[in-house]
Formats: sequence, C-alpha cells, structure tokens
Amino acid sequence: MKPFSTEPVKLIEEVFPQDTNAYDTLFGGRLLSVMDKAAGIACSKFAHREFVTVSIDTLTFKAPARQGDLIEVTGRIVFTSTHTAGVKVTACAMTKSDWKTRVICEGYFFMVAIDSMMRPIPIPQLVPENEEEKNEWAIAEDIRNKLLSKRKPQQED
Repeated sequence: MKPFSTEPVKLIEEVFPQDTNAYDTLFGGRLLSVMDKAAGIACSKFAHREFVTVSIDTLTFKAPARQGDLIEVTGRIVFTSTHTAGVKVTACAMTKSDWKTRVICEGYFFMVAIDSMMRPIPIPQLVPENEEEKNEWAIAEDIRNKLLSKRKPQQED
C-alpha cells in the first residue's frame, strides 16, 4: 500500500481578539488546536484514513503571535509504523504589512489510524528518500521509542 500524498498540509488562520490573552498574544492552547488539526489532516491526506492524536512531543514555543497576525501551520508526515504516523508541525506567524514569516512553534504529533470501532488499522508506509527526510525520520522514531518505553510497566528488581 503506497501513500496517497506525501505533500505537506498548510492551514492559515488569523489571530482574533478571542484567541488572545491579556497581553494580546495568542493562547498556546489555541495554537496547539490548529497544529493538531494540521497534523490530522496531513495524516488523512497521506493515508485516506481517520486518525486520532496519541501523543504530542517536543513542542517548543519560540515566539509569540499577536492579535491581527496570520498563523501558517504546516504539517508534514516524517515517520510511519504499522498504524502510526509521525507528523512534524511547524507554526509561523506573519503580519499583513510585510508577510514575512517567523517560526513561533514546532512539535511532533503522533497519530493512529482508526476504523469505525476506534480500533487501530494499518496505514501506508513512508519511505524517506533524501538526507533531510532520513534525519527527520530518525528524530521522530527516537521520540516515539522513548514514549513507548515509558508506557511499558516498570519491572521490579
């Protein structure tokens, strides 16, 4: 089974007053919601399946976005396993006056494909083709392995 699309997904939203705190900067939770949406759409585009979020890791807030800014969120599949897709999501902010982008947040979202009974189902597999894709794969795989090792019950001595 081959992926239907490996192209990234881009979402653009404007930061409105209800999206901001007392400092007129974007709520982190609001940004996280848009990033999660981009990850889910990227997965669905990749595999033509429904996905749910399993984990979010190494989410790094680098700079604020302000009321009136535009937020461009890009989700790109960088890793797959039997049922799971790893998506690197990058959020950039830009003002309408110059349209220059600045990265404000990045993170890795891990999503599992599900059927109508909420059971995991197989997905197509990504094949990294260049050095950058292989590096991203290795980073995502390392994150996933660490997450999985934390889930295993600790055995007593």
